[in-house]
Amino acid sequence: MKFLKPVIMGAFALGLSASIANTASGATIVLQLKCGEVEIKAFKALAPAHVKRISDLAKQGFYNGVVFHRIIDGFMAQTGDPTGTGRGGSKLPDLKAEFNKVPFDRGIVGMARSNAPDSANSQFFIMLAKGYFLNEKYTAFGKVIKGMDCVDKLNKGEPPANPDKIIKMYIKQ
Repeated sequence: MKFLKPVIMGAFALGLSASIANTASGATIVLQLKCGEVEIKAFKALAPAHVKRISDLAKQGFYNGVVFHRIIDGFMAQTGDPTGTGRGGSKLPDLKAEFNKVPFDRGIVGMARSNAPDSANSQFFIMLAKGYFLNEKYTAFGKVIKGMDCVDKLNKGEPPANPDKIIKMYIKQ
């Protein structure tokens, strides 16, 4: 029985990883930063409304020139607020939460929100490290598949003294 538990847990972890890979059938979101491109595979099957919102805003040019206003070393990098304060968003209504089973590992992309679960709008964050305390409390909508080294180079701070900007954000089909 002692042997069976690690085997079952390992199989569960492999199954979850395969499940996450299978849900990444959405478009690829590309962020052009000064250090290079960051590609995010969208989890359209798990968070359809959030993927649509991010995609629609990207297509409108909403994120172009927006700063990373909150980068906490060893935790996450947050952007998506046109005011750069962490309090702004788009003019669109807030989204209903689409919490899912994706663990907030390094490279997972989630929607930022206030204390209200259904308050996500335009801000999102990229995990720099594991943050399992966020699991099933925030909507995970994608995973960085290229350019995580670039995310690691973003200037840290809340806000950073010299914040990095999204030069351009677009959708690659």
